[in-house]
Amino acid sequence: MTNAIAYLDESAAGWERTLYAFLAEKERRSGSLRTVQSYSRMLQHFFGRAGKTPDQVTSQDVFAWAYGAGLSGKQPGSITIGARIACLSSFYRFLIRVKVLTSNPCDALERPRVVQGAPRGLSAEQIRRLLDIVPGTPVGLRDRAIMLTLTFTGRRRAEVLGMTAGSIVVEDRVFYIYRGKGGKTGKRELPRPAYEAIRTWLTNQGKDLESMSPDGSLWPDTRSGRGIASGTFYTNLRRYLKAAGLPPGGVHIFRHSAAKLRREAGESVEEVSRFLDHSNLAVTTTYLRRLEGQEDRSWEKVAEAIGVGLTATSERRSRESYTKR
Repeated sequence: MTNAIAYLDESAAGWERTLYAFLAEKERRSGSLRTVQSYSRMLQHFFGRAGKTPDQVTSQDVFAWAYGAGLSGKQPGSITIGARIACLSSFYRFLIRVKVLTSNPCDALERPRVVQGAPRGLSAEQIRRLLDIVPGTPVGLRDRAIMLTLTFTGRRRAEVLGMTAGSIVVEDRVFYIYRGKGGKTGKRELPRPAYEAIRTWLTNQGKDLESMSPDGSLWPDTRSGRGIASGTFYTNLRRYLKAAGLPPGGVHIFRHSAAKLRREAGESVEEVSRFLDHSNLAVTTTYLRRLEGQEDRSWEKVAEAIGVGLTATSERRSRESYTKR
Protein backbone atom coordinates (compact mmCIF):
# COMPACT_ATOMS: atom_id res chain seq x y z
CA MET A 1 0.00 0.00 0.00
CA THR A 2 1.48 3.29 -1.11
CA ASN A 3 1.22 6.21 1.33
CA ALA A 4 -1.21 4.10 3.32
CA ILE A 5 -0.96 6.07 6.56
CA ALA A 6 -0.93 9.70 5.49
CA TYR A 7 -1.82 10.98 8.95
CA LEU A 8 1.21 9.49 10.71
CA ASP A 9 4.43 11.32 11.54
CA GLU A 10 7.71 9.76 12.67
CA SER A 11 6.62 9.69 16.32
CA ALA A 12 3.59 7.62 15.35
CA ALA A 13 5.45 4.86 13.52
CA GLY A 14 4.06 2.34 16.00
CA TRP A 15 0.53 3.13 14.84
CA GLU A 16 1.53 2.48 11.26
CA ARG A 17 2.88 -0.96 12.15
CA THR A 18 -0.30 -1.71 14.10
CA LEU A 19 -2.51 -0.75 11.18
CA TYR A 20 -0.52 -2.92 8.80
CA ALA A 21 -0.85 -5.80 11.27
CA PHE A 22 -4.61 -5.25 11.41
CA LEU A 23 -4.93 -5.29 7.61
CA ALA A 24 -2.72 -8.37 7.34
CA GLU A 25 -4.92 -10.20 9.84
CA LYS A 26 -8.05 -9.06 8.01
CA GLU A 27 -6.75 -10.45 4.73
CA ARG A 28 -5.73 -13.74 6.36
CA ARG A 29 -9.12 -14.20 8.01
CA SER A 30 -11.33 -13.01 5.17
CA GLY A 31 -9.27 -14.31 2.27
CA SER A 32 -10.42 -11.27 0.31
CA LEU A 33 -8.01 -8.66 -1.02
CA ARG A 34 -11.00 -6.48 -1.97
CA THR A 35 -12.08 -6.33 1.69
CA VAL A 36 -8.59 -5.30 2.78
CA GLN A 37 -8.40 -2.62 0.11
CA SER A 38 -11.80 -1.27 1.11
CA TYR A 39 -10.83 -1.16 4.81
CA SER A 40 -7.53 0.51 3.95
CA ARG A 41 -9.27 3.24 1.94
CA MET A 42 -11.80 3.95 4.70
CA LEU A 43 -9.17 4.08 7.42
CA GLN A 44 -6.98 6.39 5.35
CA HIS A 45 -9.95 8.66 4.74
CA PHE A 46 -10.96 8.76 8.40
CA PHE A 47 -7.56 9.38 9.96
CA GLY A 48 -6.54 11.76 7.18
CA ARG A 49 -9.68 13.79 7.84
CA ALA A 50 -9.50 13.61 11.63
CA GLY A 51 -5.78 14.47 11.77
CA LYS A 52 -5.46 12.40 14.93
CA THR A 53 -3.77 9.22 16.06
CA PRO A 54 -6.06 6.36 17.16
CA ASP A 55 -5.67 7.11 20.87
CA GLN A 56 -6.90 10.69 20.33
CA VAL A 57 -10.12 9.84 18.47
CA THR A 58 -13.48 10.53 20.13
CA SER A 59 -17.00 9.25 19.46
CA GLN A 60 -17.83 12.68 18.04
CA ASP A 61 -15.01 12.29 15.49
CA VAL A 62 -16.38 8.94 14.41
CA PHE A 63 -19.96 10.25 14.15
CA ALA A 64 -18.95 13.27 12.06
CA TRP A 65 -17.02 11.06 9.63
CA ALA A 66 -19.52 8.20 9.41
CA TYR A 67 -22.46 10.48 8.65
CA GLY A 68 -20.49 13.06 6.63
CA ALA A 69 -20.15 13.42 2.88
CA GLY A 70 -17.55 11.18 1.26
CA LEU A 71 -14.99 11.90 -1.42
CA SER A 72 -17.78 12.18 -3.99
CA GLY A 73 -19.44 14.96 -2.02
CA LYS A 74 -22.66 12.94 -1.64
CA GLN A 75 -24.35 12.23 1.66
CA PRO A 76 -23.93 8.56 2.62
CA GLY A 77 -26.78 6.08 2.80
CA SER A 78 -27.42 3.71 5.70
CA ILE A 79 -25.32 0.92 4.16
CA THR A 80 -22.30 3.22 3.74
CA ILE A 81 -22.67 4.61 7.27
CA GLY A 82 -22.87 1.11 8.70
CA ALA A 83 -19.84 -0.01 6.69
CA ARG A 84 -17.77 2.93 7.91
CA ILE A 85 -18.60 2.33 11.56
CA ALA A 86 -18.04 -1.43 11.19
CA CYS A 87 -14.61 -0.87 9.61
CA LEU A 88 -13.43 1.54 12.28
CA SER A 89 -14.91 -0.53 15.10
CA SER A 90 -13.12 -3.62 13.79
CA PHE A 91 -9.82 -1.74 13.86
CA TYR A 92 -10.39 -0.60 17.45
CA ARG A 93 -11.40 -4.10 18.58
CA PHE A 94 -8.08 -5.27 17.16
CA LEU A 95 -6.23 -2.55 19.12
CA ILE A 96 -8.00 -3.66 22.29
CA ARG A 97 -7.18 -7.34 21.66
CA VAL A 98 -3.48 -6.59 21.25
CA LYS A 99 -3.64 -4.42 24.39
CA VAL A 100 -2.75 -1.15 22.67
CA LEU A 101 -5.96 0.63 23.71
CA THR A 102 -8.69 -0.10 26.23
CA SER A 103 -11.78 1.47 24.68
CA ASN A 104 -13.60 1.66 21.36
CA PRO A 105 -15.04 5.09 20.40
CA CYS A 106 -17.53 3.35 18.09
CA ASP A 107 -19.31 1.66 21.00
CA ALA A 108 -21.16 4.86 21.87
CA LEU A 109 -22.73 5.08 18.41
CA GLU A 110 -25.99 3.49 17.36
CA ARG A 111 -25.66 2.01 13.93
CA PRO A 112 -28.39 2.89 11.42
CA ARG A 113 -30.92 0.29 10.49
CA VAL A 114 -29.97 -1.07 7.09
CA VAL A 115 -32.83 -1.84 4.73
CA GLN A 116 -31.61 -4.55 2.37
CA GLY A 117 -32.80 -4.34 -1.19
CA ALA A 118 -34.25 -7.56 -2.52
CA PRO A 119 -31.61 -9.38 -4.57
CA ARG A 120 -32.54 -10.07 -8.17
CA GLY A 121 -31.80 -13.29 -9.91
CA LEU A 122 -32.35 -13.60 -13.63
CA SER A 123 -34.73 -16.25 -14.89
CA ALA A 124 -33.68 -18.80 -17.50
CA GLU A 125 -35.56 -16.81 -20.16
CA GLN A 126 -33.80 -13.59 -19.13
CA ILE A 127 -30.40 -15.29 -19.26
CA ARG A 128 -31.21 -16.43 -22.81
CA ARG A 129 -32.19 -12.88 -23.80
CA LEU A 130 -28.98 -11.53 -22.32
CA LEU A 131 -26.78 -14.06 -24.11
CA ASP A 132 -28.62 -13.49 -27.40
CA ILE A 133 -27.61 -9.84 -27.59
CA VAL A 134 -23.90 -10.41 -26.81
CA PRO A 135 -22.09 -9.90 -30.13
CA GLY A 136 -19.82 -12.46 -31.74
CA THR A 137 -16.85 -10.09 -31.59
CA PRO A 138 -13.68 -11.02 -29.66
CA VAL A 139 -14.88 -8.93 -26.69
CA GLY A 140 -18.34 -10.50 -26.96
CA LEU A 141 -16.92 -14.05 -27.00
CA ARG A 142 -14.90 -13.29 -23.88
CA ASP A 143 -17.84 -11.70 -22.06
CA ARG A 144 -20.16 -14.56 -23.02
CA ALA A 145 -17.66 -17.08 -21.63
CA ILE A 146 -17.43 -15.11 -18.38
CA MET A 147 -21.23 -14.92 -18.07
CA LEU A 148 -21.65 -18.65 -18.61
CA THR A 149 -18.89 -19.44 -16.12
CA LEU A 150 -20.51 -17.17 -13.52
CA THR A 151 -23.95 -18.71 -14.12
CA PHE A 152 -22.88 -22.36 -14.12
CA THR A 153 -20.42 -22.18 -11.22
CA GLY A 154 -22.11 -19.60 -8.98
CA ARG A 155 -18.67 -18.26 -8.05
CA ARG A 156 -18.12 -14.65 -7.06
CA ARG A 157 -16.82 -12.01 -9.47
CA ALA A 158 -13.22 -11.98 -8.22
CA GLU A 159 -13.07 -15.79 -8.21
CA VAL A 160 -14.07 -16.02 -11.88
CA LEU A 161 -12.21 -12.99 -13.21
CA GLY A 162 -9.11 -14.23 -11.40
CA MET A 163 -9.15 -17.62 -13.15
CA THR A 164 -5.99 -18.66 -14.96
CA ALA A 165 -5.15 -21.47 -17.36
CA GLY A 166 -3.90 -23.40 -14.34
CA SER A 167 -7.37 -23.17 -12.78
CA ILE A 168 -8.72 -25.59 -15.40
CA VAL A 169 -7.92 -29.27 -14.92
CA VAL A 170 -8.88 -31.80 -17.60
CA GLU A 171 -9.15 -35.38 -16.34
CA ASP A 172 -12.00 -37.79 -17.05
CA ARG A 173 -14.09 -34.63 -16.75
CA VAL A 174 -13.22 -30.94 -16.72
CA PHE A 175 -12.69 -29.32 -13.32
CA TYR A 176 -11.85 -25.85 -12.08
CA ILE A 177 -9.83 -24.98 -9.00
CA TYR A 178 -10.77 -21.93 -6.96
CA ARG A 179 -9.94 -20.01 -3.83
CA GLY A 180 -13.06 -18.44 -2.41
CA LYS A 181 -14.12 -16.10 0.33
CA GLY A 182 -12.61 -16.82 3.73
CA GLY A 183 -9.75 -18.73 2.14
CA LYS A 184 -11.97 -21.66 1.13
CA THR A 185 -10.50 -23.71 -1.69
CA GLY A 186 -12.04 -26.36 -3.85
CA LYS A 187 -12.02 -28.36 -7.05
CA ARG A 188 -15.33 -28.72 -8.85
CA GLU A 189 -16.60 -29.86 -12.18
CA LEU A 190 -16.75 -27.12 -14.80
CA PRO A 191 -20.01 -27.58 -16.72
CA ARG A 192 -19.48 -28.28 -20.39
CA PRO A 193 -21.21 -25.11 -21.78
CA ALA A 194 -18.89 -22.89 -19.75
CA TYR A 195 -15.82 -24.91 -20.75
CA GLU A 196 -16.73 -24.81 -24.46
CA ALA A 197 -17.33 -21.05 -24.29
CA ILE A 198 -13.89 -20.58 -22.72
CA ARG A 199 -12.23 -22.68 -25.43
CA THR A 200 -14.10 -20.78 -28.18
CA TRP A 201 -12.89 -17.47 -26.76
CA LEU A 202 -9.29 -18.65 -26.42
CA THR A 203 -9.28 -20.13 -29.94
CA ASN A 204 -10.42 -16.76 -31.26
CA GLN A 205 -7.35 -15.28 -29.58
CA GLY A 206 -5.02 -17.91 -31.04
CA LYS A 207 -4.57 -19.57 -27.64
CA ASP A 208 -5.31 -22.94 -26.09
CA LEU A 209 -5.24 -24.14 -22.50
CA GLU A 210 -2.61 -26.78 -23.17
CA SER A 211 0.07 -24.33 -24.31
CA MET A 212 -0.79 -21.40 -22.02
CA SER A 213 1.27 -20.58 -18.95
CA PRO A 214 -0.52 -21.87 -15.82
CA ASP A 215 -0.62 -18.34 -14.41
CA GLY A 216 -1.90 -16.79 -17.64
CA SER A 217 -5.31 -15.14 -17.28
CA LEU A 218 -8.26 -16.85 -18.97
CA TRP A 219 -9.62 -13.41 -19.81
CA PRO A 220 -6.79 -11.28 -21.21
CA ASP A 221 -7.89 -7.83 -22.32
CA THR A 222 -8.05 -7.74 -26.11
CA ARG A 223 -5.83 -4.64 -26.20
CA SER A 224 -3.47 -4.82 -23.21
CA GLY A 225 -3.18 -8.60 -22.95
CA ARG A 226 -3.50 -8.38 -19.17
CA GLY A 227 -6.36 -9.90 -17.24
CA ILE A 228 -9.65 -8.05 -17.75
CA ALA A 229 -10.39 -5.36 -15.18
CA SER A 230 -13.52 -5.85 -13.10
CA GLY A 231 -14.76 -2.40 -14.10
CA THR A 232 -14.44 -3.22 -17.79
CA PHE A 233 -16.66 -6.29 -17.55
CA TYR A 234 -19.15 -4.42 -15.33
CA THR A 235 -19.45 -1.62 -17.90
CA ASN A 236 -20.05 -4.12 -20.70
CA LEU A 237 -22.61 -6.01 -18.61
CA ARG A 238 -24.62 -2.85 -17.95
CA ARG A 239 -24.72 -2.20 -21.69
CA TYR A 240 -25.84 -5.76 -22.45
CA LEU A 241 -28.59 -5.66 -19.82
CA LYS A 242 -29.94 -2.41 -21.25
CA ALA A 243 -29.86 -3.74 -24.81
CA ALA A 244 -31.74 -6.88 -23.67
CA GLY A 245 -34.42 -4.76 -22.02
CA LEU A 246 -33.48 -6.01 -18.54
CA PRO A 247 -33.16 -3.97 -15.34
CA PRO A 248 -29.65 -2.69 -14.51
CA GLY A 249 -27.63 -4.91 -12.22
CA GLY A 250 -24.15 -5.81 -11.06
CA VAL A 251 -22.00 -8.87 -11.62
CA HIS A 252 -23.32 -10.48 -8.42
CA ILE A 253 -26.65 -10.96 -10.20
CA PHE A 254 -25.19 -14.12 -11.76
CA ARG A 255 -24.57 -15.67 -8.33
CA HIS A 256 -28.19 -14.91 -7.43
CA SER A 257 -29.28 -16.40 -10.75
CA ALA A 258 -27.20 -19.54 -10.24
CA ALA A 259 -28.82 -20.18 -6.85
CA LYS A 260 -32.31 -19.43 -8.14
CA LEU A 261 -31.99 -21.66 -11.23
CA ARG A 262 -30.62 -24.62 -9.28
CA ARG A 263 -33.37 -24.37 -6.70
CA GLU A 264 -35.96 -24.25 -9.49
CA ALA A 265 -34.26 -27.29 -11.06
CA GLY A 266 -35.12 -29.25 -7.91
CA GLU A 267 -31.95 -29.03 -5.81
CA SER A 268 -32.45 -29.03 -2.04
CA VAL A 269 -31.47 -26.10 0.17
CA GLU A 270 -28.57 -28.24 1.43
CA GLU A 271 -27.32 -28.81 -2.11
CA VAL A 272 -27.58 -25.12 -3.00
CA SER A 273 -25.75 -24.27 0.25
CA ARG A 274 -22.83 -26.53 -0.68
CA PHE A 275 -22.85 -25.13 -4.21
CA LEU A 276 -22.55 -21.55 -2.92
CA ASP A 277 -20.01 -22.45 -0.21
CA HIS A 278 -22.21 -20.84 2.43
CA SER A 279 -21.04 -21.21 6.01
CA ASN A 280 -24.38 -22.60 7.23
CA LEU A 281 -27.88 -23.44 6.06
CA ALA A 282 -29.38 -20.39 7.73
CA VAL A 283 -27.47 -18.15 5.33
CA THR A 284 -28.70 -20.12 2.32
CA THR A 285 -32.28 -20.24 3.57
CA THR A 286 -32.37 -16.47 3.97
CA TYR A 287 -30.65 -16.03 0.61
CA LEU A 288 -33.19 -18.19 -1.21
CA ARG A 289 -36.20 -16.80 0.64
CA ARG A 290 -35.29 -13.28 -0.42
CA LEU A 291 -34.78 -14.46 -3.99
CA GLU A 292 -37.93 -16.55 -4.30
CA GLY A 293 -40.45 -14.59 -2.31
CA GLN A 294 -42.65 -16.34 0.19
CA GLU A 295 -45.82 -18.15 -0.77
CA ASP A 296 -48.88 -17.22 1.28
CA ARG A 297 -50.70 -20.46 1.99
CA SER A 298 -53.32 -19.13 4.41
CA TRP A 299 -54.95 -16.23 2.61
CA GLU A 300 -57.83 -18.35 1.28
CA LYS A 301 -58.85 -19.36 4.81
CA VAL A 302 -58.68 -15.76 5.97
CA ALA A 303 -60.76 -14.65 2.97
CA GLU A 304 -63.36 -17.28 3.72
CA ALA A 305 -63.46 -16.27 7.38
CA ILE A 306 -64.18 -12.63 6.57
CA GLY A 307 -66.68 -13.44 3.83
CA VAL A 308 -64.70 -12.53 0.73
CA GLY A 309 -63.67 -16.01 -0.38
CA LEU A 310 -63.48 -16.90 -4.06
CA THR A 311 -65.02 -19.96 -5.62
CA ALA A 312 -62.67 -22.29 -7.44
CA THR A 313 -63.95 -21.05 -10.81
CA SER A 314 -63.70 -17.35 -10.01
CA GLU A 315 -60.24 -17.87 -8.51
CA ARG A 316 -59.05 -19.54 -11.70
CA ARG A 317 -60.50 -16.73 -13.84
CA SER A 318 -58.87 -14.16 -11.57
CA ARG A 319 -55.45 -15.78 -11.97
CA GLU A 320 -55.86 -16.09 -15.75
CA SER A 321 -56.86 -12.44 -15.99
CA TYR A 322 -53.83 -11.40 -13.94
CA THR A 323 -51.50 -13.52 -16.04
CA LYS A 324 -52.71 -11.93 -19.29
CA ARG A 325 -52.03 -8.40 -18.04
